[in-house]
Amino acid sequence: MRVGTRVGRMQVWRDRSGRFSALKAATFLLCLAPGAGLALALATGRNPGRPITAALLATGIWSIRFLLASLAVTPLRTVFGWSRLMLVRRMLGVTAAAYALAHVGLYLAQQNFDWVFVARQIAEHLYLALGFVATVGFAVLAATSTDGAIRRLRGNWRRLHRAAYPVAAFSLVHFLLSGKINIGPAVLPTGLFLWLMLWRMLPEERRRGAGLLGMLGLGAGLLTAAVEAGWYGLATAIPPRLVFFANLTFAAGPRPAVWVAILGVGLAGAAFLQRRLARARR
Repeated sequence: MRVGTRVGRMQVWRDRSGRFSALKAATFLLCLAPGAGLALALATGRNPGRPITAALLATGIWSIRFLLASLAVTPLRTVFGWSRLMLVRRMLGVTAAAYALAHVGLYLAQQNFDWVFVARQIAEHLYLALGFVATVGFAVLAATSTDGAIRRLRGNWRRLHRAAYPVAAFSLVHFLLSGKINIGPAVLPTGLFLWLMLWRMLPEERRRGAGLLGMLGLGAGLLTAAVEAGWYGLATAIPPRLVFFANLTFAAGPRPAVWVAILGVGLAGAAFLQRRLARARR
């Protein structure tokens, strides 16, 4: 009992057998690092102009990053056989929820905790309503991520946690809408989310094929360019065609759509090399 209690207290550092896991320890420190940096910036006045606003934006972005990282665990495990990544999927998801809740807390602080005003803003603005729904989803997913909740919910747990996909979608649309006509920072995570969803639409027996993964990367890149073009077409007078083809030029550096394609094709190339090396060893 004493050993079990000690292992339970240090579970964040250990795998299921109770042994120290360097992967879990490194992931835990990675999860803490952005929050520690933001807290230090607030404490030292590193952003003297609008410190709450800067922290508000950063917590929202980190929430989306960690959620996408948690959703990427299954593709990476499937494509490369990295089964140990499953050890950190829960930690990444809970971290995403923690940053989302911090994001909401900072928004409340920015509004001087005027709950009536905040409720009215949520009711009147679509992007705030989507952010609120996403935050509720984050909270539910985090609260049901314990071993006890998994045992109690049984088969319903997996169905419930499929809500991570609409939560991510709501979060990204919230990010895009809050950017208004400056959606550049939100386009890359949106493109990565599109890749993750397209990968999950593939038949299970074809999710490891390097050729198909390469085509998926290119397709996700083109779809990302289409999303950006469509957005600017609706929000401004810029012709969508010009925005779409601007993604194919490098005058101002690679656009988010190009990075999505590079990452997708790069993953396919890494999978191909891994299999060639495995064959050579055999």
